[in-house]
Amino acid sequence: MTDILVIGGGIAGLSAAARLAPHASVTVLEAETALGYHASGRSAALFEEHYGAPSVLALNRASAEYHRTANGGYLSPRGFLLTSGHGDDALFRADAKALHCDEISLAEARRLVPILNPETVARTAYHNGAQDIDTDRMLQDFARAVRAEGGQVITGQKVESITRDNGNWQVFTGQNVHSATLLVNAAGAWADVIAQMAGLTPIGLTPCRRSMARIPAPGGHDVTGWPLFFGAGETWYAKPDAGKLLVSPADEDPVTPHDAWADDLVLAEGIARYEAAVTEEVTRVETSWAGLRSFAPDRTLVLGRDTQEPEFVWCAGQGGYGFQTAPAASQLLADLVLARTPEIDADIVKSLSPARF
Repeated sequence: MTDILVIGGGIAGLSAAARLAPHASVTVLEAETALGYHASGRSAALFEEHYGAPSVLALNRASAEYHRTANGGYLSPRGFLLTSGHGDDALFRADAKALHCDEISLAEARRLVPILNPETVARTAYHNGAQDIDTDRMLQDFARAVRAEGGQVITGQKVESITRDNGNWQVFTGQNVHSATLLVNAAGAWADVIAQMAGLTPIGLTPCRRSMARIPAPGGHDVTGWPLFFGAGETWYAKPDAGKLLVSPADEDPVTPHDAWADDLVLAEGIARYEAAVTEEVTRVETSWAGLRSFAPDRTLVLGRDTQEPEFVWCAGQGGYGFQTAPAASQLLADLVLARTPEIDADIVKSLSPARF
């Protein structure tokens, strides 16, 4: 028996558990044999304060100091470069305004990313505030924080059923039964499935596939210092990673919850859009994969107690913003569970509440 069971060992579940562990006994249950296996393990790992819906922006701002300073800081310089083709002026202007980036000359842009094609790229804008997140270290640090407070983080615990017995949750995972007074649903793409197991109304979360390919460094360039660069309207993006490039079609195709893999046709279309903006052809894909970004109907995170059953707490709908919002989102969740006044603006708290559905 524990006070709180957290279902999900990704960044959402681990960060929430770490915030709650000093105040109650906490156990994290992860279905896979490794933490952060699904969406958290397939993240673009970027912190950009100006990226996301208004509620996400508020969480980004509230998370920034933690990202910069906690445990020595998790951020390192990256920057991003917005590009547009001929005829994409409207998309370019909208993205540049939303992302607070400044237009620069193509010559300046080619100094940042030498493979940009001067014949096909018409306009560029740059923002140096985007930073890489050390996502693996953040996951492990939150897990260590849970254990340091006497909590447990248990892998290989796929939830098969959930019942209520004398006011306590009973979570069945194969041969094991885990009991707790309060249940935190941080199951990512499976969050609605968990709610239904608990006999509650699902939010209406939609898991969406995001595909990725790793390609060799184009033209033998050292890509280490290149920014993330992408097309107007976010129809593709490329990001340096361990001396190579990650290229994504920035797809967002609705799917059922599953261990996702890249769709070859979608990936090929995204690579073609990337190739149209650069001078180097992609001759080899070293590996490819996909992750699931889960969105609530209004594309805003869902944080707080369920309206039907207050001892069931939602921590879902991160929609690809899980890592960058985790410090503030987890703190907010803990405040709500512990009946403390959140530091986040009350209107933002309301916009994140399950009560809006």
